[in-house]
Amino acid sequence: MSSEGERPAAEEPAQAADPRLVALSPLREVVARHGIAARRSLGQNFLLDLNLTRRIARAAAPLADATVVEVGAGPGGLTRALLAEGARRVVAIERDPRCLAALGELAAFCPGRLDLLAGDALALDPAELSEPPRKIVANLPYNIATALLLRWLDRIREYDGLVLMFQREVAERLVAAPRSKAYGRLSVIVQWLAAPRLLFDVPARAFVPPPKVTSTIVELLPRAAPLFPAAKASLERVTAAAFGQRRKMLRASLKPLVADADGLLRRANVVPTARAEELSVEQFCRLARALD
Repeated sequence: MSSEGERPAAEEPAQAADPRLVALSPLREVVARHGIAARRSLGQNFLLDLNLTRRIARAAAPLADATVVEVGAGPGGLTRALLAEGARRVVAIERDPRCLAALGELAAFCPGRLDLLAGDALALDPAELSEPPRKIVANLPYNIATALLLRWLDRIREYDGLVLMFQREVAERLVAAPRSKAYGRLSVIVQWLAAPRLLFDVPARAFVPPPKVTSTIVELLPRAAPLFPAAKASLERVTAAAFGQRRKMLRASLKPLVADADGLLRRANVVPTARAEELSVEQFCRLARALD
């Protein structure tokens, strides 16, 4: 379901789970008061449309029993929505002091429900900052979104779910099937550990300032166990080698990984003349086991 054809609605006071949220200043006033102009160096594009942020928060429901980690909270558009939708506790990670000041106003209205953490999300582990049941809900900065997701996959089963915003091109890679242009290393690793689903698009005009790309909200539900047996390190090595030269046959692209690439492929029961984009997640897992 796409919001590509929708016009962003005017910011409205939402019916909140916590009535104190109704007394908050409009988000655009908070942004102006704290002088929060988006900085490209921080990958900032602010989503101030409360109808859209509420829609994202609802996609992560139920929230009443969850600790929600929000990365890159900015001035608090999604943070407000998570609280309004009844999140038990929100841990908001933000590195911009201007945004932290704005978020401080929100925390004062919701004592005990919003914890602010100043820091770089790439250096922090959300699982160490929250108690279960936990979720991650975030409009991720485009410039570090993939790096963050890859880090979180190491402990993916410690989360009840993730609802994340990516630029559309990256989102399509998460759900891509074999033999498609978007299918690659990220597709294999993510689908091995989680069930990804595209929820809806967010048009560029909904942001301040508008980015040059369409964004997509993605839901990732952790699998109880990896889709097929394999060691993650070995699977990463195999997919890196195979997709690093995706136009070559596997017997050639895997040679930097192992001298006897043909032998590796035989042990995994994979056709040596196949190319990386033709292999399923199961076949890549067989190659990882054969490598071990």
